[in-house]
This record gives sequence, C-alpha cells and structure tokens, in this order.
Amino acid sequence: MSRLPAATRDWLAGPGLVRLWESARKRLEGNGLRATGSVRLSGLAVQERNDLSLLLGKPVTGAVAAVRLDSLDTRLRSSAAGLGLKDVLQELGPPLTDRRAVRTQALAQRDQVWSSLASSLEGCRLGDEDWAWRWYDGLRRAGVPRGVPPATAVRTLQQAVQVLVLLFGPERADAWGRGDLAAEATGSAHGLDDGTWLARLVQRGIALAHDIELPDDAAGRRAVWRLASVTPDEVSSTVLAYGLRPDGGSWRERALYERAVHHVETHLTLRDVHALRLSLPAGTLIRICENPRVVEAAADAACARPLVCTSGSAATVVLTLLDALAATGCRFAYHGDFDWPGIALANRVVHRYGAEPWRMGAADYEQLAARTRARNVPQHPLTGAPTTADWDPGLAPAMTALGMALHEEATLDLLVADLA
Repeated sequence: MSRLPAATRDWLAGPGLVRLWESARKRLEGNGLRATGSVRLSGLAVQERNDLSLLLGKPVTGAVAAVRLDSLDTRLRSSAAGLGLKDVLQELGPPLTDRRAVRTQALAQRDQVWSSLASSLEGCRLGDEDWAWRWYDGLRRAGVPRGVPPATAVRTLQQAVQVLVLLFGPERADAWGRGDLAAEATGSAHGLDDGTWLARLVQRGIALAHDIELPDDAAGRRAVWRLASVTPDEVSSTVLAYGLRPDGGSWRERALYERAVHHVETHLTLRDVHALRLSLPAGTLIRICENPRVVEAAADAACARPLVCTSGSAATVVLTLLDALAATGCRFAYHGDFDWPGIALANRVVHRYGAEPWRMGAADYEQLAARTRARNVPQHPLTGAPTTADWDPGLAPAMTALGMALHEEATLDLLVADLA
C-alpha cells in the first residue's frame, strides 16, 4: 500500500508536476539518490506554474523555474506527503535506480572477472608462459562479450585455462578429440563447438602459443586445433562427389575408383579427404554443381565425367576436396542456380579456383527461361538484392529484366549431356 494519503498522491501525480518528477528522478538516479543540486524547467504551462507554486509555497510566474532539490525535499517532508523527495519518487513510481551504485558494482564485477582469470593463470603451470599473459592482456582489452553475465564469464574463462592446461601443461596427452576435450573441461561434448566463446578463447591461446595469427575462417580454425593435437569433428559433414578416378594408391583410392567405374556417387568426410592421395592427370576437368540432384541424374545416366557438388554452401569439407584436386593440377567448371545466392556462390568458386562458367552466361539464362515458359513450367520469382556475376556482366541485368529464378533442375538434361 502507498504511504502517501490518497488525495495527496493523486495531486502529486497530476499532469502539472510530471516534468518536475521526471527531472528530479533523473538527477537523483545520477548522484547516488541524494536530494542535492537543482533542476531547471522551461516552457512552463499555466497548470505547471500553478502546481509548482502550491508545492514550493512561493509563486512561480515565469516560463522558467529552477527548483533546488534540498528545498523540495524539506518542503515535502513538512507537507501532507510527510515523506522526503526520494520516498515520494518511489511512491509515484517506477522504483529509483542508483545508477552510480550500478556502475560501481559493474566495475567491481568486471575487475573480479579479470582478477579471477589472473589467479587461475598464476595458480597453474601456464603462469610461467609469456604467451599466456599476452593471451590474458588481449582478452582483457577485448572485454567480455555483450550479454555474458559476470558469473558466466568467470566460469568460461576458468574453463579456457583448464583446456589450455590440458593442451600445454606438463601432463598433456599426445592427442585429443575435440569432443573428449570439451567433455573433460566443461562436462559437455559440445562445449568447444565452433563459434562458442570458449572455443574462441582456447583457439586464441593456441595461436599465441604457436606465435601465429588466429585465422578467421573455418578451415583455418580447424588447423589451429590440429596445432595443439586436437582433432576436430571430421566425420559429420560430407562432400558429394562422382566419377573421381585417382591413380593407384591405397584401398581408399581404389574404393573411390571402383565407385566411379560403377557409376556410384560417394559421400566423403573431411577425414576421408585428408587421408586420400588424389592423384589425377594434370589438366583433368572437374565439373562443379550446386545441387545434389545433378549428381543423382549423372549417376542414373552412367555419366563418365567427374563431378563435385557444393550442396548449396561450399562448406569446409567441399573446399578441402576442391583444394586437394586443384593441387594436382585439375581444372574446374562451375554451374549453379540462377538466383542471387547462386550467383554469389558461383563468384566464390570462380575466384578461388579460376573456374570456368558452365552454362552460366546471360545467353544460357535467357534460353533456359524461354524454354521454361514454352513448357508452361510454373515460374519462381527472383527475390533479394541483385548480385553481379563476375564472369559475365550481362547476366545480372538479364536476370533482373526477366525476374525469374531458375534452379539447376531446370537445365538438368543439358548438364547430364555435358557430363556424358
């Protein structure tokens, strides 16, 4: 229940005093909830002047008034309110916030985060390593990510120290699986998943320990884990390939060769790609497509030419396979969807590998669009911001003019004919 008499509260909460309470609240919240200093009100309306005159016990006749908060506090205590300024503001609501105290507490909590990290380093073998203190300094400069509570920050930083001790301490293991390492330090096999703050903390420490810059791409981050003898998950994501016939080698190459001979597609994990010795004749043309349906159709037609599918994104495992093929001297030709994300992906592949466009010109798009309309195939509208095709400046204008998105399935027969 309110400590103010009902009639008094109703009058104090009236429109004539709203601006006074807003200004007084702001001043009190900024100076430790003490009724000191003054507030200045300008452009006063008639009702505001009348109510201020009654409240302060002196006439307010001009359009501007300066109100000393200590005098207002005294006046309120001796009035029907019977409470000081701080209590009146609390009663009128919302509750006051001591912003100075909040800032002081936040600073204390921040200092606690970093003093806790320093104590953790000093209490383990890493405290003797120069790179560990450079790691500490860099983290302190960067600060805690927005939205991470202090208690969570302390726990995560301590877990990072524990992981680094497991990797670089005197009793370090010869090798770790990333999931096993995460479970040991955090109790969760996903604690060091890519993109988590803890994973970034540990990767930064590994990079400093090896005196390298921390990469900003997925493949580079995987390489950082391997520097510390940590094996990332290399089996959950795959790249779809068809028709690859590597020369000789181990059972892995023979198995891939046999699948190509029998016109069977292959899902290769990152572990498979790392283990394969992909020796193909220099100059071999590898076709690249965006959608798995092209691979399926090529296998159904018993096509002979090699094909790699990006599955719409060109993830790390896809790029790793293409990098390995490029290292043997293979050439590439790329086809993807005629929509803006498809053009953006094609640009990436063309830039990275010098790939030739494969039925990806403006003329190809216009002919395909005409064929689609002639067959009364339902049209998909082209949406999103246009993307210029680096290999053909005329493609984006042609797509914009027709406004039609065409996926690889629309040109499947032509692609399969090329692969045959």
